[in-house]
Amino acid sequence: MTTAPSAPSRARSGRQLLLLVVDIGVPIGLYYLLRGLGMNAYLALLIGAIVPALTTLIGFVTRRRVDGIGLSMFALILLSAGVSALTSDPRFLLVRDGWLTGAWGLWFFASLLTGRPVAFAFARVFLEGRRVWDRRIRRWVPSTTKSWDDVWTDEPRFRHIWRVSTAIWGAGTLADAVLRVVMAYTLPVDAVPGLSGALWPVTFVVLQVITNVNYHRAGLWPILAEPEPAVPAESISPESAH
Repeated sequence: MTTAPSAPSRARSGRQLLLLVVDIGVPIGLYYLLRGLGMNAYLALLIGAIVPALTTLIGFVTRRRVDGIGLSMFALILLSAGVSALTSDPRFLLVRDGWLTGAWGLWFFASLLTGRPVAFAFARVFLEGRRVWDRRIRRWVPSTTKSWDDVWTDEPRFRHIWRVSTAIWGAGTLADAVLRVVMAYTLPVDAVPGLSGALWPVTFVVLQVITNVNYHRAGLWPILAEPEPAVPAESISPESAH
């Protein structure tokens, strides 16, 4: 039986989220700083793109491994920079985020064909073993002590919830990707980095709201709540029975 994610696992996931914020935020700020200093858009975008590439390389040197998100960002940076250099068009660098989120969307849908969908793996790190809201009694209660692997095996509704959640995130990130590509090719170059950065939290919040509505409607929290111990029949007095 698989045990719940440990505290180091949750801390590692938190660091990965922080690095993702750095990879998104720092290049945007650097781009506008360099543009304010008079640098052309292509060079400013290219220098900003070096930041996620550096964090990926640093992660490889310090941990001797490359995470999938970092590797995909690194590959897209090299590809978009190469094409942009050949055409002298900075829009190939601007469209990079669209290809990245599109790849994530396809990854979500592809995981539906595997044993555990992506949404299950992501949520498990943060939710397994934590207290959950039981709407039946309207209070926070201890989470079940069962492994999520066991709940997955025993509860069809649990499996359905995570498949639906994965499909929601897949569709949402693909829609996000399409919007980014449209922005990259239709809006002024200097407007795109800021708007693209602002789109990240908007997409995340919208998808979080939708998936949490799905969790509540599908009954995820009661499934995860630790069942209250049954009261032995002999402990019930005749007076209390009436």
